[in-house]
Amino acid sequence: MPAPVLPLIEAAAHWPERGALVGLDLGTRTIGVAVSDPDRRLATGVETIRCKAFTADAARLLAIAGERHAKGFILGLPINMDGSEGPRAQSTRAFARNLARLTDLAIGLWDERLSTAAVERELIGLDMSRARRARVIDEHAAIFILQGALDRLAAQRRSSGPGDHG
Repeated sequence: MPAPVLPLIEAAAHWPERGALVGLDLGTRTIGVAVSDPDRRLATGVETIRCKAFTADAARLLAIAGERHAKGFILGLPINMDGSEGPRAQSTRAFARNLARLTDLAIGLWDERLSTAAVERELIGLDMSRARRARVIDEHAAIFILQGALDRLAAQRRSSGPGDHG
């Protein structure tokens, strides 16, 4: 049975209270990878995977998840500014479905609108060269996506309060 692929808040119901989450920014040629601490407070960059074949890419992602004792994945879903889903969102959903067949870790989808643009502005603000930005943008976008999702999950926990699991 494949792992569930759900919107972030729904996916969170499939994860234990504690444990690292792996955040992914899917590009056409690379996959940015970030991981959270076990308390899910802080996202840290891990690496940028150069896409080869899905099987090899998935094997590396599952290895990272195993090394970090991860409890789930968060995938940035590139939704258009008008809220519609274009070809990139569809390919992200297909990637998530294929990955779900190889793991029992639930996969949460998180709206990543503007993440790459925000990260690019931040790196330009740090006066980073274009070549260096190209090497780190996907990993930094994965950090941005994962941190946004962690912050949303923390807000959700605070609003549901103790004892209220709704």
